[in-house]
Amino acid sequence: MTAMTPGSNIPLSAARIAVDVAAPVRLDVSGLLLTADGKVRSDDDFIFYNQPTGSGVTYRSGAGTAPDAIVVDTTAVPPGIEKIVVTASPDAAGQTFQGIEPTATIRNADDGSALATFTPPQLGNETALVVVEIYLRNGAWKARAVGQGYANGLAGIATDFGVSVEDEPAAAPAPASAPVSPPPPAAPPVAPAVQDPRVAAAPPAPPAPAPGSGKINLDKGRVNLQKNQTVSLVKGGRPLLSQLKMGLGWEPAYRSKDIDLDASVIAYGPNRNHLDSCYFGKLTILNGAIRHSGDNLTGEGAGDDEVITVDLGRLPAEATGLMFTVNSFSGQKFTEVAKAYCRLMDAATGEELVRFDLTSAEPQTGVMMAKLIKQFSGEWEMTAVGDFVKSRTVRGMVKPAAQAL
Repeated sequence: MTAMTPGSNIPLSAARIAVDVAAPVRLDVSGLLLTADGKVRSDDDFIFYNQPTGSGVTYRSGAGTAPDAIVVDTTAVPPGIEKIVVTASPDAAGQTFQGIEPTATIRNADDGSALATFTPPQLGNETALVVVEIYLRNGAWKARAVGQGYANGLAGIATDFGVSVEDEPAAAPAPASAPVSPPPPAAPPVAPAVQDPRVAAAPPAPPAPAPGSGKINLDKGRVNLQKNQTVSLVKGGRPLLSQLKMGLGWEPAYRSKDIDLDASVIAYGPNRNHLDSCYFGKLTILNGAIRHSGDNLTGEGAGDDEVITVDLGRLPAEATGLMFTVNSFSGQKFTEVAKAYCRLMDAATGEELVRFDLTSAEPQTGVMMAKLIKQFSGEWEMTAVGDFVKSRTVRGMVKPAAQAL
């Protein structure tokens, strides 16, 4: 499998290609069929969830549990279409790609095998993105990594490629003889021709819950936590999983130099008594119930840098609290770290269930990312912590983590 960089291209070894785009948040993925002049022939060439089928191109929903995808059957693409661009935009109104690292995977649509991946670098205030393009060159189909962002959302992409996005009509002037009166209420906006609510003016996003505003659950799917929020690992009233993985990731700020961070988990008993710590120097604890993936010395590259696997069913009864921490063994402060996050996954399926992005940093060498607490009912709850402490090793985290349980 090829890891692509912006501008790179690969020949396609399959006639049917699927491009899925995954990110820490829910994305809307779309496709546009373009002619040689870089424009759609009509609005029918804009393929998205509300118009899922086009000429040789279809939209495939991930139903909230997998990434949405655009599927291209190159044998069915009509003459005159020379390029299909795949776009992505955050589902939440007004959300940017700041701190979000989407990854496109180009697959053989028939067997699901991955041909290439592409993660656009250094995204900021973009609200929509042309991720990759499938294009025809000298009779052969290829894929190119693009990563071009738009600050004016999907409407900017649509307009660039010739999709009709209608503005509100101007109010008609009053007749000259009409008496002066207060202006009437504004007419409702005319929907865009393609009827895509992401292209139309988006409604205001609902207010975000205040930090510590109570417990939420997984009944509606994947959860993005804010600091101090808690999620119950129960869905439909039943425990969701027995084996979980906690992935922790980071990057050097501004990609200046490598940074050696260490992810760990500290296990506690019901009286906040320290049972054991799992880290790069002790990869397995509690009779194998907790396992560490090993040390990452740089933090470079997309995806989880270190992963800790927890078998909840094998934990001893006295293990009732787990604190997941990250330390800067090299002594660099977290102000020199970018995009630090933790995410909880179902170990059996790899499905991401909970995500917590560290949106602020302090000039310290340790951070308590998240905790898992076993309730009297037997269910487990995860709380986003995000508290910084002065400690370069997990040993120095034991006492402050106990106090934070």
